[in-house]
Amino acid sequence: MLHFSLWARIVVALILIGGIFIALPNALPENARNALPAWWTGERVSLGLDLQGGSYLLLEVELDQVQKDKVESVMGDIRRGLRKAHIAFTDVKLTGDTASLRIVGHDRFDEAKTIVDNLNPSSGSGVLSIGNREFDISTPGDDAIVLTMTDAYKKQSQNDIVTQSIEVVRRRIDEMGTREPTIERQGDDRIVVQVPGLQDPKRLLDILQTTAKMSFQLVDETADLAQAQKGIVPIGSELLQRKAEKGVADRGPVVVYKRVLVAGDRLTDAKADFDQRSGRPIISFRFDTVGARQFADVTKDNVNHRFAIVLDKKVLTDPNIQEPILGGSGMITGNYTTQEASDLALLLRAGALPAPLKPIDQRTVGPELGNDSIKAGGISTLAGLSLVILFMIGRYGLFGVFADVALTFNVILLIAILGVLGATLTLPGIAGIVLTMGMAVDANVLIYERIREEQRNGRGMIASIDAGFRRAMATIVDANATHLIASLILFELGSGPVRGFAVTLGLGIITSFFTAVMVTRLMVVLWLTIRRPKVLTI
Repeated sequence: MLHFSLWARIVVALILIGGIFIALPNALPENARNALPAWWTGERVSLGLDLQGGSYLLLEVELDQVQKDKVESVMGDIRRGLRKAHIAFTDVKLTGDTASLRIVGHDRFDEAKTIVDNLNPSSGSGVLSIGNREFDISTPGDDAIVLTMTDAYKKQSQNDIVTQSIEVVRRRIDEMGTREPTIERQGDDRIVVQVPGLQDPKRLLDILQTTAKMSFQLVDETADLAQAQKGIVPIGSELLQRKAEKGVADRGPVVVYKRVLVAGDRLTDAKADFDQRSGRPIISFRFDTVGARQFADVTKDNVNHRFAIVLDKKVLTDPNIQEPILGGSGMITGNYTTQEASDLALLLRAGALPAPLKPIDQRTVGPELGNDSIKAGGISTLAGLSLVILFMIGRYGLFGVFADVALTFNVILLIAILGVLGATLTLPGIAGIVLTMGMAVDANVLIYERIREEQRNGRGMIASIDAGFRRAMATIVDANATHLIASLILFELGSGPVRGFAVTLGLGIITSFFTAVMVTRLMVVLWLTIRRPKVLTI
């Protein structure tokens, strides 16, 4: 057990040197870090909201609106299907998750029922979705057909929508350049967003609340705007308001065809730019291959007609198509500030939300609280480390010094791993580090007490040390394994602060096992080789 090969010594030394190298930027002041290369300082541990301050949002996904849109969409398909078959219908009603209509003429009721059945989409994909429909269809009599959204589809769509919303929120925050946001699901339909270092929650909320569903639709130039404003809108068209712009008088609403000619999800890139002629901020965008072809066809077939760019049912701009646009790119102009252009480009890049988000709680955590927390955490960490060091030296003398050196390396390696993993350090995380320091010397205590026991049994110095390391190993492995299992359970079942505690505790168990066994054993072997003591005092 005391034999330590050359390659093992080199591996241990490289791990310790690498840990010091990675963790060093965390201990340097800001001005010193700025002088270091970016690739070196990029692996620093990020501070959480409770330490650094920032913005906190609790958002609710408005699933009712999604269900309403789904019912309207299905009913729109049914209307078109029945009209195509020249089947008359009346009494169309949409209420929440239910839609109904009545067929005119009993002789064609069965044919209409078949059309409705065929237009009832499956709630999944593949073979497993056969027979599993999104709506239950009933015929209560009087030639009426009623569609009711199934509970299975509601549950499935709710889970999918919240999951997709979390991903879109994450992309939008990442596009803002914010480091290490915490985005978690809470309950069935809520999302918790914590962005350390961001002191402008209003801008964050504005970006997250915008659904960002973009479409390109032709303007209905034949429509009577005055009549449309009174509610008389041509079939197949809709009246949309313009998006308000600072410093620009309201030019009134626009009547556009409902048909979406190019969908916003065909965008592959969007960025803030400047108009070369006016110098004003604009948003330039680019389509994928399919979108570029659709955009080219639309602009080629509608020269000298107006083309509206619509975002969340508001017209951003409705320019006149002067010539076909074949390059698959375009730009959105308006009276935007640089910040507004950047935010709009961000929304378009990140994609549309599947459902609106409603703020339930929003607050800003001040940096003063974070500074106090950092100071308190630092004091508690130093106090715990100092007490453990003093105890080990007082109890085990020189071997206690070995354990203390290993403990110091344990903390350094833990900080280095947290930095490499991009983990966010919070107050519960600091608590996990403090607990880890106390547990880190457990293995050394077991080894040293075993060495003392072997000495009392009459073994020699080398034999006692060898037996101490070898026979204590099984107990050390069992103890660390049970602690690691507990931390994994906390991480899997917990959320937020509990997970932060579990991460530092779990990583600390792994690093403490390495330092307490490998590093301590290496120091003992080097001490025996260099000093060649005759008597062992422990």
